[in-house]
Amino acid sequence: MGSNVEAGKGKVVCVTGASGFIASWLVKLLLLCGYSVRATVRDLNDWSKTEHLLKLEGAKERLNLIKANLLEEGSFDSAVEGCHGVFHTASPVVYGVKDPQTELIDPAVKGTLNVLKSCSKTSSTKRVVLTSSMAAVLCNGKTLSPEVIIDETWFSDPDICKGYGEHWSGYLLSKTLAEKAAWKFTKENNIDMVVLNPAMVIGPILQPTLNSSIDAILILLKGTHTFPNRTFGWINVKDVANAHIQAFEIPSASGRYCLAESVKHYSEIVKILHELYPTLQLPDKCEDDETFMPTLYQISKEKAKMLGMEFIPFEVSLKETVESFKEKKFVDF
Repeated sequence: MGSNVEAGKGKVVCVTGASGFIASWLVKLLLLCGYSVRATVRDLNDWSKTEHLLKLEGAKERLNLIKANLLEEGSFDSAVEGCHGVFHTASPVVYGVKDPQTELIDPAVKGTLNVLKSCSKTSSTKRVVLTSSMAAVLCNGKTLSPEVIIDETWFSDPDICKGYGEHWSGYLLSKTLAEKAAWKFTKENNIDMVVLNPAMVIGPILQPTLNSSIDAILILLKGTHTFPNRTFGWINVKDVANAHIQAFEIPSASGRYCLAESVKHYSEIVKILHELYPTLQLPDKCEDDETFMPTLYQISKEKAKMLGMEFIPFEVSLKETVESFKEKKFVDF
């Protein structure tokens, strides 16, 4: 997995929102690399958010859970004080919320600035790695087609994000505005920041609860008759966590990195699931009755290769995801 056991020896890092899907894997890999990890969670008494972290290898010796809230200024001061690096992964990933401003945009934007303000108060932090999303890359009004290659120079436009309907626009806006605010603040305050923009993240689940990106696969296994008429980039959570560590450890890493192993329409995912699990009842038609033309596009891997990334193939990630569902009893077949 890229990094070695000695890499983190004697180094202290902070991971915000540590109980999340990506963050849990990041904490796991950091501990395996010998780092001492300060992991922030909103509620230290919420066993569903902490138990899986405390069971990780190396947790007893080198994991310290710290209470912090995205919306409280100064809340992260003690967590980042004295850290060599800070991984800011905490940001709500929910679609179709009732109040996007309160539930998504404020925690994402204010939370990111609160964490960065805490980083600006300590001289120890050499680099901040921010978890953004392809949501902050894709939505710029350009027409997508199989010939189009999306890369790190693309930035989503807030006005275009707003046009994606109430189910998606809040999330797209939250990621776009948070990344924008982060670049402005880090430039003004001379903070070395690297940003990662993962596509839809799937793979094995460490936390006991479901998360939104995993739900994108689970919907296909829940007896639905139709699949969404949507195309996404996809990536394994282990690759995303590993990319965070590489982005911190490689001195020349800079700017932003798109992370996607492949781009697939739901029709193709159903086909692969059929091959992997022939007896499974899967949706057999697209939710849109008219003939659907999957809008495919490409996401560049060139820059990600500079982090030494060799992505886990989509089929493997999909199988790991389904096996994880079975193990966690989210599905029964």
